[in-house]
Amino acid sequence: MPWQELRIHANSTHAEALSDALLDLGALSVSIEDATAGTEMEKPIFGEPGMPLEQLWDESVVVVLLEEHSDAEVMVTGAANVVGITPPVHTVSRVEEQDWVRLTQSQFDPIQVSDRLWITPTWHVQTANAINIALDPGLAFGTGSHPTTWLCLQWLDAEVKAGESVLDYGCGSGILAIAAKLLGAGEVHGVDIDSQAMVASQQNAEQNHVQARFFLPDSAPEQTYDLVFANILTNPLKMLMPLLASRCHIGGRLVLSGILAEQADDIIAIYAPNFTLSVSAEREGWVRIAGIRK
Repeated sequence: MPWQELRIHANSTHAEALSDALLDLGALSVSIEDATAGTEMEKPIFGEPGMPLEQLWDESVVVVLLEEHSDAEVMVTGAANVVGITPPVHTVSRVEEQDWVRLTQSQFDPIQVSDRLWITPTWHVQTANAINIALDPGLAFGTGSHPTTWLCLQWLDAEVKAGESVLDYGCGSGILAIAAKLLGAGEVHGVDIDSQAMVASQQNAEQNHVQARFFLPDSAPEQTYDLVFANILTNPLKMLMPLLASRCHIGGRLVLSGILAEQADDIIAIYAPNFTLSVSAEREGWVRIAGIRK
């Protein structure tokens, strides 16, 4: 069955309101994209997990999927009336039926972290003579494609020691906990505020035949670890300093990521009372900070 794709140009003031109105009017799905994506004007936006974005792009495109026989013009006019604006510039195109599963899978290839460590979707042949983390895109953050996750995986590949206890705080898909276990770590725990992350992490651990335990914060063990990871974002990392310090052995190691390069000094200063930290790597504007518990 074919569909229609409606693309509506909107500014940051109206994009979200138009999206909500279109869903109420019967759109099958709605997303918002940067109108300048792929050009020199493209601008990233960042938000903290679970929190609404403070702003969208100055110029956005609201991308709407409609049923084949929906009246796109009526949808645009109706949504504009709800928002209280003149119907915006828009285009409509036909979307043919496709094998969406195969099309989606074709967009995810194995990711090489190092000579021996790969992240490999389950539908791909595993890389020979390598450690393959079998991981598919899913509900929780962390497939290895984002620079922050890659930076942590690279550190683990080079630095984790056999038998070390590991805590992955903000575990998402469980990828760092799973990688640590595959690379020889001992007891491995993951913590996340998202219950979907618990499900995804456990399934991914079972898929990779590793023993790791995952907890919501209130049920996490109150113990210390040889190695603590937190790949989150800067504001949560600032608030989590006391907790992460309480979970890391004296002399243990801490690795932080999810930090933009210009934010590194602030994080290092906040953690200075309990850790000796420094920037140990950078990738695409993101940094990894690592060091020792005092």
